[in-house]
Amino acid sequence: MSSTRIRELIVTPIAFGDPPLLNSNGVHEPLALRVILQLVLEDGTVGLGESPGGTARLERLHAAAKVVVGMDVFDTTALAAAIDAALLPTVPSSHERGWTTSAIEVACLDAQGKLLDRPVSDLLGGTVRDAVPFAAYLFYKWAEHPALDGRPAITDDWGEALDPAGIVEQARLMQERYGFRSFKLKGGVFPPDEEIAAIRALAEAFPGQPLRLDPNTAWTVETSKYVARELDGVLEYLEDPAKGIEGMAEVAKDSPMPLATNMCVIAWEHLKPAVEQNAIQVLLTDHHYWGGLRRTRELAAVCEAFGLALSMHSNSHLGISLAAMTHVGAAIPNLDHSCDTHYPWNSADDVIVPGVLELRDGEIKVPTGPGLGVELDHDQLDRLHRRYVESGMRSRDDTGYMRRFQPEYERLLPRW
Repeated sequence: MSSTRIRELIVTPIAFGDPPLLNSNGVHEPLALRVILQLVLEDGTVGLGESPGGTARLERLHAAAKVVVGMDVFDTTALAAAIDAALLPTVPSSHERGWTTSAIEVACLDAQGKLLDRPVSDLLGGTVRDAVPFAAYLFYKWAEHPALDGRPAITDDWGEALDPAGIVEQARLMQERYGFRSFKLKGGVFPPDEEIAAIRALAEAFPGQPLRLDPNTAWTVETSKYVARELDGVLEYLEDPAKGIEGMAEVAKDSPMPLATNMCVIAWEHLKPAVEQNAIQVLLTDHHYWGGLRRTRELAAVCEAFGLALSMHSNSHLGISLAAMTHVGAAIPNLDHSCDTHYPWNSADDVIVPGVLELRDGEIKVPTGPGLGVELDHDQLDRLHRRYVESGMRSRDDTGYMRRFQPEYERLLPRW
């Protein structure tokens, strides 16, 4: 059927606003990068996809765009193989090739759903929940991006959060605006005792609501064990306190709480050693990492088989990725913890028409329209693409940006 053949894949890099969020590598720059995909079929149907940005991933998507033309949108196995073959000479890592495959698979599923008049969740086997729970993603942050090189300061309405009181106020705003019922703090910014104090302040302000802490490998094994003991009975899990499968396994031997990761288990070949060493008890999946929505569904089954609990990772993203997360989250029976999302930090610059994806009571209802159920805002896409072109920004550099204000800053992992 020629109507299901791919006519072209339009690849559009964009830049959108991001607050000064602190992490173990430094601080977010004023702009974040993504790539928007429009997979156009011979009959004019358009499937949408979204990928993390940066020069390397953009080049890979352009290479993939050349090989998918003429292929059947329903033949995603052959599409993945063709993309893999096109990238293999220059991208030996299967994990890195998976970033490209996943974005295109989402676009294919969106197009398939539109052709069949069914939501993507149906193509994944149907929903086990009508709404997917998300956690408030809390960050230490500056009050503004400081003035720099003639650029004025860039403010936001979230305010400063550099101590326990600031984190609690940020959490209150998150709950007031979106109804979140669980909270994750991005740590690795201040000495561990200060972050322990912030978690305890959250526990006092939001009694009985699940809490988690993620220092992004900023701690040694011994420090990680110390924090786990101090927050025993307070955290639902501790995420990536130490580096690597071996480091996490050492922490796990003495940790009174589950350990989670989106850093040391991010590819299929990592699962076996992680399970053998009991390095993690919670896996934060991410369809961008793992090769797409169907592979994420398969990963959930593997986690169930090995007794690993499941949650979902997020990076700075927009509505197409969020819609994809929501559909696959709705189709996974063993989604054990609320999912991460940066969406409250970035939604003002979204590329989709408002009204479908709404965070209410800490959940997003699964879109019931065909495909992903979201519509591209072409004017906004053009605006964000112009911003990308004019900004000259082509990669993310949290450490380099931090050094613009603190020249002595070192990226040091572990730091404590």
